[in-house]
Amino acid sequence: MGTPLFANPSLQKLHESKHQVVAVVTGEDKPFGRGRKLAPPPVKELAQELGYPVLQPASLKDDEFQSHLADMRADLFVVVAFRILPTAILEIPPRGVVNVHPSLLPKFRGAAPIQHTLLAGETVTGVTTMAITPQIDAGNILMQRELPIHAEDDYGSLSDRLAHLGADLLVETLNGLEADRITPRPQQDTDEEHLSAAPKIRPEDLIIHWDHPARDIANQIRAFSPKPGAATFLDKRRLKLFSATTVKGSGEPGEVMGLNEGRLQVGTADGVLEAAEVQIEGHRRMTVEEFLRGTALEAGKILG
Repeated sequence: MGTPLFANPSLQKLHESKHQVVAVVTGEDKPFGRGRKLAPPPVKELAQELGYPVLQPASLKDDEFQSHLADMRADLFVVVAFRILPTAILEIPPRGVVNVHPSLLPKFRGAAPIQHTLLAGETVTGVTTMAITPQIDAGNILMQRELPIHAEDDYGSLSDRLAHLGADLLVETLNGLEADRITPRPQQDTDEEHLSAAPKIRPEDLIIHWDHPARDIANQIRAFSPKPGAATFLDKRRLKLFSATTVKGSGEPGEVMGLNEGRLQVGTADGVLEAAEVQIEGHRRMTVEEFLRGTALEAGKILG
């Protein structure tokens, strides 16, 4: 059970493993692009390529759908980046439901763990396989693997590396469960040092506040790159920033300081932020030098 591209490596690894995939459950086709034609989820495309039956229920609570799942007699369900499952579905497979979660639980429980990991400026993350329970992201831990976060990582690159690490850990977990080599362990809910939330990203989370520290803004830009993009405003037009670093210096928060080797410099609460790429509302992402060929942006201009 999965929908976005993040889930594809897990499906591919399951296909290559000794375990038998009975069917794939994913989201419905959604309108996409200017023509608003229906586009299939990435998991559906891969599932069809691999020859698996695909189920796309409008509602997971549908009795006919749940009956169909039960009739397949799967030993367990695997969930990677999917919706919250009703208790009735959790009770179907005799070996339970295994989830691949892209954080070192109990850190960053919730819908957006990768983004919140980057927002927090973490240097190490990882993946967890856990047994799903009705309480979100609170089930027993089966296995975990750490992954260092590189300085150049953004959401796109880190998500890709975690997806592949999670796929490998998933197969290892299923092998261990089949051989009864894994002892599930409870999450330490009372350990405040290791417990943190990763709620769904809100539109306001994308807006850059230049009176914040430069490092926090750089982390915000990393967390929302390549999509949906952290943004400020230039003459009331939304301006997204990418590939940001911090340098020493001073300036008023949001003040355009100028250029440094093709990078746009902007003042913050405690230093200068440099961005190598931008995207103005209604246009494609481009280098700062490309952007300035068509837009006047002089030093002293205030963004925001």
